[in-house]
Amino acid sequence: MLILTLFFCRRVISSRPAVRSTLKWILIAALLLPEISLQLWYVSSGIWDRTTSLPLELCSLTMLLSAIMLMTGSRKIYPLVYFAGIGGALQAVLTPSLDYPFPHFRFFHFFVAHLAIIIAPLYMTWIRGYRPNWKSIGWTMVFLNAAALVVGLFNLALDSNYMYLMSKPSTPSILDLLGPHPIYILVEELFALALFIVMFALFFAIPDRLRKSRANCTKSLERSV
Repeated sequence: MLILTLFFCRRVISSRPAVRSTLKWILIAALLLPEISLQLWYVSSGIWDRTTSLPLELCSLTMLLSAIMLMTGSRKIYPLVYFAGIGGALQAVLTPSLDYPFPHFRFFHFFVAHLAIIIAPLYMTWIRGYRPNWKSIGWTMVFLNAAALVVGLFNLALDSNYMYLMSKPSTPSILDLLGPHPIYILVEELFALALFIVMFALFFAIPDRLRKSRANCTKSLERSV
């Protein structure tokens, strides 16, 4: 409902600077406040653990990048968040890895943060007019592999499992369909690449071709008349 509302109200929002700015800061708050409150909750509850509490998951990284993108208007960060952010957060929302059920704080934190990651690049697309290109798919894959390398080093040093690089999550997820460790990591890369191509083709490449085709047909009709 939030995504549909943003889409159908995009022209009204983009034409009103005050509304556009308010929505931007609401999204920034929805991205940063849940992570800050989560860290405070870890500490106050006495359960903060370097092997599980550091913001080293893919969604944690794209959450930070989303906030930076909104605050700075960075066009370089935008495609990373559009592809990796939406792709990762959507999978997380569809197959959530939750240890605390509704109405626990962690339940609301999980869905608020992940939905904000999905909506942030859509805001930049529909309200600010940003768009990715084919090359940005390659840069996003480079980013994912670089992030995996750095996080993998942290995993080795801390004996942790951030980004599920060392083993699959204990709850059901799409990784269960991708084979055993470490094969599922390679399959996940291919899956991510295919998903990014589909995300670009369906929402940008194909609509652009259809618009050009309609424009050409209109010009041909005008000439014939």
